[in-house]
Amino acid sequence: MNLIEKLEGLQHKFEEISLLITDPAVIADMKRYVKLNKEYRDLEKIILAQNEYKMMLSHLAEAKEILDTENDPEMREMAKAEIDEIEPKIPEMEENIKLLLIPTDPEDGKNAILEIRGGTGGDEAAIFAGDLARMYVKYAETKGWRIEPTSFTEGSTGGYKEIIFAVSGDNVYGTLKYESGVHRVQRVPVTETQGRVHTSAATVAVLPEADEFDVEINEGEIKWDTFRSSGAGGQNVNKVESGVRLRYMWKNPGTGIAEEILIECTETRDQPKNKERALSRLRTMIYDREHQKYIDDIAARRKTMVSTGDRSAKIRTYNYPQGRVTDHRINLTIYNLPAIVDGDIQNIIDQLIVAENAERLKESEL
Repeated sequence: MNLIEKLEGLQHKFEEISLLITDPAVIADMKRYVKLNKEYRDLEKIILAQNEYKMMLSHLAEAKEILDTENDPEMREMAKAEIDEIEPKIPEMEENIKLLLIPTDPEDGKNAILEIRGGTGGDEAAIFAGDLARMYVKYAETKGWRIEPTSFTEGSTGGYKEIIFAVSGDNVYGTLKYESGVHRVQRVPVTETQGRVHTSAATVAVLPEADEFDVEINEGEIKWDTFRSSGAGGQNVNKVESGVRLRYMWKNPGTGIAEEILIECTETRDQPKNKERALSRLRTMIYDREHQKYIDDIAARRKTMVSTGDRSAKIRTYNYPQGRVTDHRINLTIYNLPAIVDGDIQNIIDQLIVAENAERLKESEL
């Protein structure tokens, strides 16, 4: 099937969805309406690219016909100039359409929960987890995203044993998902007296934030406790019971085994806001557990080197003595470590996206 035939099939689908999203019965079913709206927006990009591509092909055919049939030198010159202008654009447009035709991960447009945990290496691993947290905060600022810590446990000599962020903005999960995995650091720790280089690690997990329509939670079964927060924030923090603790029994649909999920949120001094954020984290945790099978299935089918869904894979090394950062998935080494740990990671993410798209294009045989 050539590109035009493939696009024609999508044109019919686009017209069908355009009608459906104006149907009152569809609008009343919020879950279906949200899903169809997303599909409409994705198809609209393809249809606009297709229209431009067809128009270019039509102009090219007309210019070639003029060149074949016209004797007027001026007309022939104009036709030749048009052919020279259009021909190099055609392969570029085809490449763009092929990329648009690769099914996108339906999660890509979502906000994300970013979890960073110090791994092997004790105090130094916690300090490194703190460095990664700072890197992502700086990166989020460059993207205009909102990034807020929802919970954290500080390390004894600085950094974090664990820190969890809620990140919201445009295409957050689709961008940050490439950061999931084990990040290693090679440097002389501040605690080292002999000046020896140590290797420590921290784990980064990026989860798509669940929408209300994604998971069903029986809110009547949630057990809530409130408690006084401790930590910075003046006397108010200790006097008011603003911290919330949520307990929920969740049954795994695959195994039928029930487990208790416990979430604490002390992020704001406002108890209702903390409740709202704890609920959002509960939705995301359940969604993540229920979707792990979906992620595993994609990983088994795709097996792309870039995003396997394996959170235990070593993905990147930050080598301080040599000032380099290496991403092992695409054998990319950049000698600009200070800028990268200061949040300049867009170049790495762009190259990972290019590598994954190349693999997916190969698989889709477009």
